[in-house]
Amino acid sequence: MEIVLKNTKSKYLEIFSLLDSDNIHESFKRFSSIKEPLEAKIFAVNESISSHQLSKLKNHLDNSNISSLCIYSNNRDTILSGKSLKIDSAFIKEREIKNKLLSFNSKEKEDILHKGTIRSGERISSNGNLCIIGDVNPGAMISAKENIYVWGKLLGIAFAGKSGNKNASIASLYLNPLQLRIADVIAIGPKDKPKNCYPEIAVIGKQTIVIKPYNRK
Repeated sequence: MEIVLKNTKSKYLEIFSLLDSDNIHESFKRFSSIKEPLEAKIFAVNESISSHQLSKLKNHLDNSNISSLCIYSNNRDTILSGKSLKIDSAFIKEREIKNKLLSFNSKEKEDILHKGTIRSGERISSNGNLCIIGDVNPGAMISAKENIYVWGKLLGIAFAGKSGNKNASIASLYLNPLQLRIADVIAIGPKDKPKNCYPEIAVIGKQTIVIKPYNRK
């Protein structure tokens, strides 16, 4: 099944596949800190999903501050399971489901420029580069398929190259994050505050994240 999480206020959009319904906790753990309401849409093509599976999924979605939930499927058993749990469920053809998913995938493909502070619990994601003019506070999370630029203080969590791009980077005027991630490489932020007064950039070097002065050249 494909799940779309959307927050129009922060222009946040994420699409992911839930292949193992018995491992739902790991899939939703990263969304539990988001304080703003999210809209969730479940797309199930040729899948029979039981009311027990949907109930487990709904519990995790409720813990992720979901304001609305609906199911689109071409399987009648899945629709009946959804309706038994009072979830808004619509039976539509396979081609229509794929077209709806395609329309979501086509959104937010361009780079995102955000002006203003990203507060604790907020999340912004880009399918291109992400540039933030402002601070990223502790408890906030930002992510991008390409590079991240923070022209302010980066104090929260940043995830660049989320599509697996190990050439992605994270740059900031003041780099003191809780956590950095580039592709599949993760680094915990330093305990001490940076002593440098110049922009820095984080990149992957020898399978670890290294930080160095930012040089546009």
